[in-house]
Amino acid sequence: MRRDPADMHWVTTWTAMPQLTEPGNMPPEPFTRPGRVLADTTLRQTVRVTIGGAKLRLRISNAFGGTALPITRAAVALPAGGRAGVSAIQPGTSRPVTFTGRPSVVIPVGAHVVSDPLDLPVAPGANLTLTLYLATGQDSHHITSHPGSRTTSYLLAGDHVEAEDLPGATPVEHWYFISGLEVWSPGDAAAVVCVGDSLTDGRGSTTNGNDRWPDRLFDRLQAGPGAGRIAVLNQGAGGNRVLNDGLGPNVLSRLDRDVFAQSGVEWLILFAGVNDIGTAEATEAAQKQVAEDLIAAYDQAITRAHALGIRVYGATLTPFGGHLMDDPDGYREAARQRVNQWIRTSGRYDAVLDFDLAARDPADPRRLRPAYDSGDNLHLSPAGYRALADAVPLELFRHEPLPQGFGFI
Repeated sequence: MRRDPADMHWVTTWTAMPQLTEPGNMPPEPFTRPGRVLADTTLRQTVRVTIGGAKLRLRISNAFGGTALPITRAAVALPAGGRAGVSAIQPGTSRPVTFTGRPSVVIPVGAHVVSDPLDLPVAPGANLTLTLYLATGQDSHHITSHPGSRTTSYLLAGDHVEAEDLPGATPVEHWYFISGLEVWSPGDAAAVVCVGDSLTDGRGSTTNGNDRWPDRLFDRLQAGPGAGRIAVLNQGAGGNRVLNDGLGPNVLSRLDRDVFAQSGVEWLILFAGVNDIGTAEATEAAQKQVAEDLIAAYDQAITRAHALGIRVYGATLTPFGGHLMDDPDGYREAARQRVNQWIRTSGRYDAVLDFDLAARDPADPRRLRPAYDSGDNLHLSPAGYRALADAVPLELFRHEPLPQGFGFI
């Protein structure tokens, strides 16, 4: 799809898939009390944008809240030293966030809000600090978060939105309520959404290191032609499945929110299915069924994305030999091979990313290459995530007209 660079538009530059917060990922006491969460609390979080811009706006989600979510005040700033996971901000950089001109907002159950545009120039790949203050908190233990942030956030009693640091704050490795950032971008800027499970969410990556495979893909794009024009959005979540709800809604049910509702999307990378195989019964019949159901689900995702002019790239499923989900009869491995064969040969995807080939051990293709294994025979190390990113051809993100008949089948 071609756009005139002079035609400015909003493009999402960072995302975190909203999820219902599990009990073990709730804010620690005293920030969680009976019937209420984060009352009179400042919440400071850092995120890494991909493409930059002179104006930005923030998305806050109450997708899974049990009650309305009242945000009393919010601000965006640059973190101290430009680093991820720090509680301090650079002096003089804090900017108040407003919502339809007001400093506060109440977000209905199931909804999200978009802030007013904010003047804070941000460079591609920069870290930003987002600070929220909730005077009354949320009157529910059903709250929205992204548990697998791989980034340190901070909680502190009282209103400290503009404070340069938060001494004595409680660190947590989760994001709460924040779900996206958008930047005002030239018309030829666009986004690729990476949908997946913990392998995309980055389990095994470095806390505050921003070295998941979507991060590494963005780094490669920044070094290539068209630098600063392609946003990379991570919509992965640990435990997520394609066919059934797991930790978060299933992939087919969340496409509208996590892909189609994001601003400026031109490409979708789909790398999911291992958890469906791993949670289906380890019998020949059950694994044949889950493989066929996954193939049908991928076809549905492609059909729906194509109808909106979005190219879809399919990533083969990486090995899990030796992991707890591996079975001695090899039924789950057979399902993985069946799914990967379809991804490679069906012709339904606009391109295939062979993550299996990039990550597997040549001496034992049922297993990860040892240097790429985080230690559990399933999740990758930072070196493994780099290998996945390196397996993505950058020419797939050129702005080209859609072929005639695109989306018909």
